Order: sequence, then C-alpha cells, then structure tokens
Amino acid sequence: MGTTQLESVPEPKYWHLRTVLSEALDSEFSVGEILPNERDLAARFGVARATLRQALEQLELEGRLQRRRGVGTTVAPPRVGVAVGTEQHAWPGAAGDVWQTADCDLAVPAASVADALESGRDEPVHTVHRSRVTHGQPVAAELLYIPQSSVPDLSGIDAPSGAARARAVLRELHRLELEGQDSAVELGSARADDAKALDRLPGAPVLVVTTRYIAAGRTAALSVATYRADTCRLTFGDSGGVEIHADPQRRAS
Repeated sequence: MGTTQLESVPEPKYWHLRTVLSEALDSEFSVGEILPNERDLAARFGVARATLRQALEQLELEGRLQRRRGVGTTVAPPRVGVAVGTEQHAWPGAAGDVWQTADCDLAVPAASVADALESGRDEPVHTVHRSRVTHGQPVAAELLYIPQSSVPDLSGIDAPSGAARARAVLRELHRLELEGQDSAVELGSARADDAKALDRLPGAPVLVVTTRYIAAGRTAALSVATYRADTCRLTFGDSGGVEIHADPQRRAS
C-alpha cells in the first residue's frame, strides 16, 4: 500500500518537543514542581521560544501541566477518574465519598433544575455545595439539589447553617432507599462562579456530569458536578475498564 499524503507530512517540531518534554516530566520532575522559565527550557532543548510555547500549551491541554497565576508552570497531578455508567450506586456523602461538604442553602433553583426534580418552579429546594480536591488543588465543584419532600423530617435545629446544615440534609437523604441513578456528561465552559471555585479563567473547558438519584420512583436528588477538563478522565463500565486518557498515544481498553 502506498504512503498517503498525510503520512508523508513530517512531524511538527513542537509535537516532537512535546514528546521529549513529556518524557522529561516522567523522569525528572514531581507533581507540583515548578518548571524552569521559558528561556532556560528553550536553550536546553535548542528550540525557539515560540515552538516551546506550542509544546507547553499542548501539554497543558492534555493535563500534564498547569499554569498557576503567581506561581508559574507546574507539573499537574494525575487525572481524577470520573466513573460513568457503573452499577455501584450510593447516595452522596456515603462511606468512601471523596467530596468535601462546604455549605447549604434553601432557595428556588433554576427552571431546568425544578423540571428535572419534577417540583414546582417556585418551590425552594436544598442546595448542597461540595468540592473535590486532589494534591491540594480543586478539581471539581458540585451543586446537589434536594427537594424538601426528600428530607421531610429535617429541622432547623438539626441543620442551623453552613456545612453542618449540608451534612444534616445528606443524613436525612440517606434514610431513603436508593433505587438507582443515571448520569449524563457534556463538555462545557466554566461560568464565573465555577471558574473561581476551580481556579480557572471563565470560559475554560469543563466536564459537566449531571446525576439523578432515584428513590420511590422519582428523582430524590440531582447532582450537577463541574470538573476541570484538564485534570479529569472519564471511566466507563462496571469495572472502569474503558477510559479516555489525556495521552492520545494510550489506547482505550
């Protein structure tokens, strides 16, 4: 078979440098370590700074590097796995949950949330704010919407405010028998509040995972979790055997 035109095109210089830099990250640097400045890196590898920037930008897109305001370019921690499609069901806040509970308020949600919960559009719901952190850095923020009908025995005495209120809401939610859950994933852009929580610029790519928790034949809770697209990977199947990796050279299995 003859060589196609695409195959005959030489590899771009920045892409070759990206491969060399990736190998250096694995062998010479640790998570969180700050890379040398661009001038020193360009001199080390004998390339123009424009070529170096292209390679660094590619590695940032792949989640290998992070550019942190006031710090510089650092080696990113391993990507966080986001399980989708697993049959292992559990309420938020159950044993082994990696999320940190921050706050809770009672307010009327957006119309789309009210419709998903099948509640009245003017009906206040409990909104639990949670975050997920790895290696000291935020990687995801979650809004967990819980109708008052799901936690009818909750009292103001049990849940005065803040994180204590959030934990009390989750405890009451656990009294229901979880019948199942389903999740949907879409690529989005960070809104201003998400960007602030995730230490990203507004408009940065994010993965939005929406999960419905089913009890008594209805949606008992709705989770909208926003993940940094540069720090996460999706895992599918009961065993998480199929993965989408940052490195295009690694195959899904």
